[in-house]
Amino acid sequence: MGHENRLAQKENKMSRNTKSTARKRIYLLPLAVVVAALLASTGALAQQTAGEAEPWQFGLSIYGWFPNIYGQTAFETPSGDSEFEIDIGDILDNLQFVLMGTFDVRKGRWGILTDGIYMAVGASESGTRKASIGRRGLPVNATADVDLDLKSWIWTLAGYYRAVDQNGLTLDVVGGTRYLDVEQEVEWGITGNVGSIAVPDRKGEAKASLSNWDALIGVRGRFAFGADKAWFLPYYLDVGAGESDFTWQGIAGIGYAFHWGEVVAAWRYLYYDLPSSKEIDDMNFSGPQIGVTLKW
Repeated sequence: MGHENRLAQKENKMSRNTKSTARKRIYLLPLAVVVAALLASTGALAQQTAGEAEPWQFGLSIYGWFPNIYGQTAFETPSGDSEFEIDIGDILDNLQFVLMGTFDVRKGRWGILTDGIYMAVGASESGTRKASIGRRGLPVNATADVDLDLKSWIWTLAGYYRAVDQNGLTLDVVGGTRYLDVEQEVEWGITGNVGSIAVPDRKGEAKASLSNWDALIGVRGRFAFGADKAWFLPYYLDVGAGESDFTWQGIAGIGYAFHWGEVVAAWRYLYYDLPSSKEIDDMNFSGPQIGVTLKW
């Protein structure tokens, strides 16, 4: 029986690796599109006449992002020969605490930006069947009570070049790195007809964590409209890889500019495709964002 379980686990791992390789090939297409767009923008810029030196410009953004969080996590069980798996999207709904901000400095067409996000989430689910032991679903007459806490840091540091700067239209070419640090703690208890689940695995607590760096490239900018160009549509897109198999982020929304700065409401999506060897599988964060930017 133990030999059969090991074979099943090996087959599951091979299947995940095959799917990961297929995803990598698919992700090469949007990556190639972004690279082509960046090269085209740089080529067009080379034909423009260099302008006069400009003063330093600064921007400080304070915002709130309220995403739903989805992903799959595997925790080592007390018996040590199986895993307790949960879909965090079934447990977590909203953030409990978050601290976020962006700082941007630019001189002429060159600039640097840094963006930091800290999230703290905790939630409980009683009587759920959306969990598994040893990659097998819970027995028909069994349920689990789960308490999950998640803390994460997401930090981006990038340089950019203003490839397009026209009346009402800007486009920046972005290149840099993003750091992800995630820590999850879980407590679970399984009740009911637990069947073949080992006694030590019916109740437990564990921790899973990861930290990784990825290189990224992308574009950002805005399209302003209206009589005085005060209204604008901001956009941001990056793709990257490194210690993650693949990651991408997209932001789109609407904003209004004042003489002191601007207010923006947007939708933000961040996705991570993590290696199958990690305790935490694919994760994505998706939800509304609203913020205020001060400029000087």
